[in-house]
Formats: sequence, structure tokens, C-alpha cells
Amino acid sequence: MTTIQQNAARVLAVASLVILGGCAGMTQQEKGTATGAVIGGVAGNVVGGGLLGTAAGAAVGGVIGHEVTK
Repeated sequence: MTTIQQNAARVLAVASLVILGGCAGMTQQEKGTATGAVIGGVAGNVVGGGLLGTAAGAAVGGVIGHEVTK
């Protein structure tokens, strides 16, 4: 792994811990929306690449996560 990839992995790990810590007071539906947005953002980045793919994936994932946990 390159230094940039190692740093990105570290930032992702720390961000994940902070985000998960912030979920303590959320309802199940809010957690589902957030989880869907994160998974959708990652999938959108992998499939579409770049900021636009990530944003579109996060939006779609958030809606799906919201609807699934109703």
C-alpha cells in the first residue's frame, strides 16, 4: 500500500468510530438511513467514481435505508 492509501485507511477508520459514536441517540429509522447512505456512498464511489458517483450513491442508499427501516 502506498502512503496515501495508508493515510486514507486511517482517516476512514477514525471517521467510522466518530460516526458510530454519534449514532447512540438515534432511532432505528435514523440509523437505517445513515447506514444506507454510507453503504450507498461507498458503492457509488466504486461504481461511478469521483464525487458525483459518491453523492448519488449516498442519496440513493439513504432513501433505501430509510424506507427499509420503516
